[in-house]
Amino acid sequence: MGIGLAVVRSLVGLHGGTVRAFSAGAGQGTRIRVTLPALAQHAPAAASDAPATDGGARGLRVLLADDNADAANLLALLLQAEGHTVHTGFDGITAMALADAHRPDVMVLDIGMPGANGYEVARWVRAQAWGAAVRLVAVTGWGIEHDGGQALDAGFDVRLVKPVDMAHLLAAVNGSPPE
Repeated sequence: MGIGLAVVRSLVGLHGGTVRAFSAGAGQGTRIRVTLPALAQHAPAAASDAPATDGGARGLRVLLADDNADAANLLALLLQAEGHTVHTGFDGITAMALADAHRPDVMVLDIGMPGANGYEVARWVRAQAWGAAVRLVAVTGWGIEHDGGQALDAGFDVRLVKPVDMAHLLAAVNGSPPE
């Protein structure tokens, strides 16, 4: 359940729905009920009524690195569903190699990764000629009292604490305040 349920709740909430968990007790299993609003039925749009495809927000190149593969893969799916191209790594060394190869617009980095932690990766990115333009988002399980400003000192633009509210994550990636 953990982060998975938090991700599901945030995704469903973004679509105006609700999630409820039911259990009769330990060893009795769990039922999850997801409720989403019905979409209104519309007649197909005529060709002249079709929205322009160039008017929306452009997809970003996002690099996501977290040593929890399940969390990383869920976040990657969310970001891909938003139209972003996502490259995923599970340690800091891989994150640096992917960043060097793909030059992302945004990097979402876990702090406590093996190989090189998120602070080290952020400092490395900022030391690259292309690194000043990258939006760096720290995602950590460590509470605010543990950080002591290290995220900002390392070059992160935004710091989020797990479990991450998906609206806040999307806002951080897109560079806009959450709704």
